[in-house]
Amino acid sequence: MGYEWLALAMFVGFIAILMSGYPVAFSFAGTAIIFGIIGYAVGVIDPNRLRALIFIWFGTMSNFTLLAIPYFIFLGAILEKSGLAEDLLKTVGILLGPLRGGLGLAVVIVGTMLAATTGVVAATIVVMGTLTLRSMLSYGYDKQLATGVIVASGTLAQMIPPSLVLILLSDQVGVDVGDLFLGAVIPGLMLAGSYAIYVLVIAYMRPGAAPALPLEARNVKGRALALLTINSVLPPILLIMTVLGSIFAGIATPTEAGTVGAVGACLLAAIDRKLSWKLLYDAAYSTMRTTALVVMILFCASLFSLIFDALGGKTLITELLLNAPGGYIGFLLIANLAVFILGIPLEFTEICFIVMPLFVPAMEALGIDKTWFSIMMAINLQTAFISPPVGFSLFYLQSTAPKEVSTADIHRGALPFVGIQLVVLILVIVFPQTVTWLVDLSNGMRQDAGGVQSNSGALTIWLYTLIAGFVIVMIGRILRWRQSKLAGALGGA
Repeated sequence: MGYEWLALAMFVGFIAILMSGYPVAFSFAGTAIIFGIIGYAVGVIDPNRLRALIFIWFGTMSNFTLLAIPYFIFLGAILEKSGLAEDLLKTVGILLGPLRGGLGLAVVIVGTMLAATTGVVAATIVVMGTLTLRSMLSYGYDKQLATGVIVASGTLAQMIPPSLVLILLSDQVGVDVGDLFLGAVIPGLMLAGSYAIYVLVIAYMRPGAAPALPLEARNVKGRALALLTINSVLPPILLIMTVLGSIFAGIATPTEAGTVGAVGACLLAAIDRKLSWKLLYDAAYSTMRTTALVVMILFCASLFSLIFDALGGKTLITELLLNAPGGYIGFLLIANLAVFILGIPLEFTEICFIVMPLFVPAMEALGIDKTWFSIMMAINLQTAFISPPVGFSLFYLQSTAPKEVSTADIHRGALPFVGIQLVVLILVIVFPQTVTWLVDLSNGMRQDAGGVQSNSGALTIWLYTLIAGFVIVMIGRILRWRQSKLAGALGGA
């Protein structure tokens, strides 16, 4: 071994600095600068190599796929700050209220829908925790079940398209983001379905842990409930169909679909008369902060990667992974364990930039499908995100939980869902078709169409469905406006 030990020391030093609480981007940059100077002093690093950094940074800023990040963050911020997400959650809760475990099911369904529109974990968990946790506890829900289902459902934004995790993975692994979105659909629905089944089983076996809503809480019925459903549930469904439908049909790239989704969210807020300069400012400011954080980390990670590679780190890691006991299976075990362990104390952005580039050479040498591997890592990251004691989702919920809910309640509540996610992860590993089937089907349809990006029949159905849904939403808004005007007139009389 030459100076490869410097690369290992660099990696260990970076993890140590990061664990001390130092900002991620500056941990990347500081470690790279220190070991870059050491490498230059011992004659390992040629300073001319740093010239490539400018081209890497310009390539990052001109990456059309990464441009989707601010659009989806903005979309989620509009839904959260305009109250559209709150209306959705309350309405689904009323619809499922008569069922035992109905509120828990509502959280799973709304978590899935918000994940399919925003791709942002923190906002989803905070919104659902603020709006539902106190209500669930007041209606007699078990603390651990209530906190567990909120944490797990909110974290679905890590997995279900248009997930920011998948966008970053596509950039770091080098796989088409559209294929990742398609590959994540079935595993994402498997996770959501597993959560729902768990809630129903608990409600059946322990009725007191997840009771139905009392009659006095279900005060909206009949025509009023139907109108509420049209106005609160249908618009997010149309937004999901617009964003994901356009991507899967090949009409738009994820970035283009993100712009459509952001504009659509603004239109929904405007129709509800909730669009204001303050709303746009708050949403834009939130988007700017998150996007700037990701870009700063990406820039500093590029410097870290350049120095690490110059010290021989990537070559060393690749050789270690390829020569690991067990070959293909050994690599999968090492990769999953590394991502799970690092994913507990670290954010997904850090994992994507630290670990994933190290796996790519070994993955290519072993002939592993990149789409399948990326989805497997996304599930793993999601599992780590809710794993006690330091999973980030646990802290997000803790920030909104009432005093009667302890940290131990949140941690115990998350454990069954960690088990559920590990089962789904094993199923995806054993049955790669859960990821690859939709991707292969889509690619086959495109080839059969002679290069045309979408099937015209499916496109026509999709378009007419959107138009019909929009008409129904507008009728619902008009009826609600007339009702409120009539109620105001009666009140004035």
